Order: sequence, then C-alpha cells, then structure tokens
Amino acid sequence: MAIVVGIDEAGLGPVLGPLVVSASAFSLPDDLAAASMWELLAGAVARKATRRGGAVAIDDSKKLYGSRKAGGLGRLERGVLAMLASAGREAGSLRGLLGTVAPESLDELARYPWYARADRPLPAAAGATDVTLAGNALRTAMSAVEIKMIGMRSEVVFAGRFNRLVGATRNKGTATFDLTCRLIARGLHKAAGRRVLVCVDCQGGRRRYLPALQRAFEAASFKVLDESPALSAYLLRSNEAEAEIRFSVGAEKDHLPVALASMLSKYLRELFMSAFNEFWAGHVPQLKATAGYYTDGRRFYQDIQPAMQTLGVDRTMVYRSR
Repeated sequence: MAIVVGIDEAGLGPVLGPLVVSASAFSLPDDLAAASMWELLAGAVARKATRRGGAVAIDDSKKLYGSRKAGGLGRLERGVLAMLASAGREAGSLRGLLGTVAPESLDELARYPWYARADRPLPAAAGATDVTLAGNALRTAMSAVEIKMIGMRSEVVFAGRFNRLVGATRNKGTATFDLTCRLIARGLHKAAGRRVLVCVDCQGGRRRYLPALQRAFEAASFKVLDESPALSAYLLRSNEAEAEIRFSVGAEKDHLPVALASMLSKYLRELFMSAFNEFWAGHVPQLKATAGYYTDGRRFYQDIQPAMQTLGVDRTMVYRSR
C-alpha cells in the first residue's frame, strides 16, 4: 500500500490571524497512487457542493468558501469533519478538533486573550447528522477501493510565533517552507517503508527546491526528477522511507489530498478569525469585523489600538510583521 500526502496553506498574505499549513494523508493500493481520487470516489465526493447534501465537496478552499454570506464555512466544515468521521475521529468542539489535527497549538491558546476561551461547539455551520451520514458514506466508498484516510495534521502559527519565525528567516516564504517540511517529515516517519507520494502547491515563484530540501533533510539523498515551470519533482531516499515530492502549479486541482489540506487550513483559520473578531468587538463598540488582509487589517488594527493599550496587549501578538 502507498501513502499519498497533500499539503497546502491558508493565511500567508493577511496581517491579522494565524497562518495555517496542513497535510492530509491517505493509504491506497500502489497502482492507484497516481490516480484521481475524485474519480475513484465518484458519487461520494465531488468538486462542487449541492443544496441537498449528497456527495461531499472537496476542492480548493478558495472556491468552496466564497464568502461568509454564501455559506462557505459550512462547505469547508462538512468536508473536513466528514473526512475525519470516515476515519472514526469525531471533533465536537474547536479544542477537540485541535486535539486531533494540531495538538501543539493547544498550549499556545492561553497566551492570546482572544483565543484563551475559544472552544465553540462543532459543527458550527453544517448539520451534525449530515456530517455523520456523509462520513459513513465516505468510509463505505473508500473501503470499496481500499482507500483510507489515515490522518490530517496542521501547523497553526499564531501572530507571535509567526513574527518570531519571520524574524529568524527574514522571509515568510522560507518560514512557510520550513513548516511544510515539518509536515513532510511527519509523513515519512509514519510511512514504515511504504511508497510515499507528497503533493504540494507551488510556493511562490520558486522552481528549484533542492537546496532547501537538502537543508531540511540532511540525512537523506535526493534525485531531481523534474524542474519545469509547471512541476518540480524530487525523489527522496532516507532510512525511513522513499518518497517522491512534487511541487506543482494548481496542485489542489489535481490532487484531492491537497484540496482537503487547503480546506482544513482555511477552516481552522476562519474559526480563529471568528474568535478574534468576537473578542475585540466586546472591547470596541461598533467595531467592524475583518478577514485580516492588509488594507482592512490595518484599519482594524488602528481601531483596536486604544483597547490594546488598556488591556496591555503587545503589538507583536496581534499584528504580523510581513
């Protein structure tokens, strides 16, 4: 059996809220490793959501989320929670979800007053019964073709840690790549000698990843398979596993695990942004919520300045340096 890992991020551009980098991993027969999981699981998954439920929508989070008014959070939530349910992993609250996909982040929550008590019940926007039924349908469809969701994992980088990482590397792209490599290493550690395929969306305009991979995996050997405008691929060999690592343009369009990782990243970020907005709205009358992107993020940051001073909140814990 092979392992296919997909990795994607959400929140690299904003100045407020966390950066989230996530991975999803599936086991499946070796001869299906390069096949489209949308085709293999046709009927149980689809690229678009339907009004009456049915197939679980798995696609690039930007396409599914759309806007808050269009029910985008529910679409992300249904896909993420149903996929976890298919593997018998229930998440009845935000902290329960973090305990499954990002346990390291739980200790950090107390450092941020806007996250310290955040623990909303889940699902927040999708129906609990629908999520359970969708998870059962996914499990049945995957079992029929010997596919299993074996894990989802996220690196949740809150503003304070983000500023420390970027301060150390002086480049947020480098910091994001380091987080990606942490997730790759986790996947290799669990591979137990099986064939591994890692699919990642292109990171910035970079085409050559070999030097960065060699720094991250010093004990491994590498072979360059491709370094073209659309695809950069490398064969990694280590004592733990042999893996093909692919960085491709629009990976979330071609690989369901990447799309699912994109959804998980965006879902977690939106849950945290909701807690962030709710906290500051309680301290600043008539405060307009923000998604955290540069122009509106600066407006929001200026609006909360008096409250930050009153509460004694350090700027580096709120506003990201880049």
